[in-house]
Amino acid sequence: MTAQDGPTPAVDCGLDSGLLSPVRAGAPAEAATSDEAWLQALLDAEAGLVRAQARLGVVPEDAAAAITRTAQAGRLDLVRLARSSRGAANPVVALVEELTAAVALTDPDSAEYVHRGSTSQDIMDSAAMLVAHRTTGLILADLDRVAAALARLAEDHRDTAMPGRTLALHAVPVTFGLKAAGWLQAVLEAGERLRALRAQLPVQLGGAAGTLAGYLEYARVHPRPDAGDGGGARVAEYSAGYGDRLIAAFAAELGLAEPVLPWHTARAPIARIGSTLAEVTGALGKLAVDVQTLSRTEIAEVAEPAAAGRGVSSAMPHKRNPALATLIRSAALQVPALALVLAQAMLAEDERPAGVWHAEWQPMRECLRLAGGAAHNAVELAEGLSVRPGRMQDNLGMTGSLLITERLAAVLAPVVGKATAKSLMSRAAAETTRTGRPLSAVLLDLPDLNGHFDAAELAELLDPGRYTGAAGELVDRALAHYRETRRPL
Repeated sequence: MTAQDGPTPAVDCGLDSGLLSPVRAGAPAEAATSDEAWLQALLDAEAGLVRAQARLGVVPEDAAAAITRTAQAGRLDLVRLARSSRGAANPVVALVEELTAAVALTDPDSAEYVHRGSTSQDIMDSAAMLVAHRTTGLILADLDRVAAALARLAEDHRDTAMPGRTLALHAVPVTFGLKAAGWLQAVLEAGERLRALRAQLPVQLGGAAGTLAGYLEYARVHPRPDAGDGGGARVAEYSAGYGDRLIAAFAAELGLAEPVLPWHTARAPIARIGSTLAEVTGALGKLAVDVQTLSRTEIAEVAEPAAAGRGVSSAMPHKRNPALATLIRSAALQVPALALVLAQAMLAEDERPAGVWHAEWQPMRECLRLAGGAAHNAVELAEGLSVRPGRMQDNLGMTGSLLITERLAAVLAPVVGKATAKSLMSRAAAETTRTGRPLSAVLLDLPDLNGHFDAAELAELLDPGRYTGAAGELVDRALAHYRETRRPL
């Protein structure tokens, strides 16, 4: 029997290096959403909880300190923990066992306070919010750089005329500055929505069924130095308002928002992450798809920044493909579908759902990874984009001034009537397209226009650079908005 004929040998799990997701490979968001980063977030949630309890006097401060010192991802076997997680359908149960054992090695008394009163979903959801908070901070930093680069492009090319295209065909002249301003505004709006989302990411704290009962009970029975009966005399005081104080302390420890209620089955915080990241990648995807189009050989109005190995073809040495735009677009196509999974998870039954919050983890991570990768690639694309005004001018002349027929129809309307003016322009455009004669020559030969224009007036009217409407003012408007709303993270 050959090796090929035999059973597949058992192999250890390998690192998820991004081989099939190059858009996020090596991006800051990749490290921030790795298995190790999630494990650390879970441990941070456990440590933050016990510190919050210590703040309120129901856990000894030295125990909280010992647990926090031990709650380091490098102390645990990540692969063993992942495989042990199958038993409880989530990683927290195995994590608590591992963390408790690790604390007990150096401080057996402190080990008693690990995960006291908590439930798996409190820790898992809080860890998910930590990962989202940390990763969206990286995304926002990249979006700020993208916006700054697009603002420079808009300002530098405020009046650079180029063909506007509708339904894939030349329409009327626009300016590259206005196109860049459109990209800028979309990125700004998506960034503001992401910034607002990040500020509202909540901790999760509810206990087994959202009543905080376990937390209150452990607080009730915890011995206090000023309660001679072991704490029983303090029951009323600890029950009244203790839940509010614990939620506030936990949120403060993790740097997250306080929820009004536990949200075990109210999954809007997760769904909003997906929908917001879909908007972020959509805004970046619009930039990417425009760059792809404008980079076409027959258009060649922009080009991606060059770099060693960037955009190479395995078969055609002459090609330099728009690789950055391709990666960004790929992310923009994937995130909305993943966000749909997160939206569907809002249908969570009872007080704790089976399979619903479990279904969120991987799609949420991929949304963060893909959006982070897209934003990081977009920085390089926007900051290094090569703009070719000469090629834009050449393309404006491809149709022999046909882009200006709208203007001439408007100028003629008061003279011959709107319907007649449009009909004249349609006939003239058809003649130019059929014969290849310049539009100006065709128009001067039309008897209906005899005496209305001379050659000089017509040449001025047919100049594409003189028919960009309020493009310049719109660019100024967008830049003013950018400067007014720009603010640090």
